[in-house]
Amino acid sequence: MTNERQTLIAKQFISALPYAHALGMEVTEIGDGHATITMPYDLRLVGDPETGVIHGGAVSALLDTCAGASVMVHGSKPVGTATLDLRIDYMRSAKPGDMITARAECYHVTRSVAFIRATAMDADTSRPVATATGAFTIQTAKGGKT
Repeated sequence: MTNERQTLIAKQFISALPYAHALGMEVTEIGDGHATITMPYDLRLVGDPETGVIHGGAVSALLDTCAGASVMVHGSKPVGTATLDLRIDYMRSAKPGDMITARAECYHVTRSVAFIRATAMDADTSRPVATATGAFTIQTAKGGKT
């Protein structure tokens, strides 16, 4: 499978996820084990009406989706993936009104597990909103061929 085809499959997979569509996620960069996905500010996602801060669950979904996308475009060319473990550390609330951007890297792959690290940021890219590390299952083509 070519990198272009792999990227297309990853983008189609994400666009087919109902929750990704509901959260307004958009793939902005993808390829070579890296992914960047944005999520716009939306009043429907506010977790605290008094402050206007986006709910942590929306940030979690963004990080998980971005991490999975980075696995799908890793050089090992998996045909499928699923989250095994995802640890998220929340550093601060995202600024109300700001788009949130997640960037993920699939940095190591074994025969059946991929390892990722990811960061979510608002407009202040010098201070992360949250970071994540995780492990994802990977499914390769039958016979190990891609």
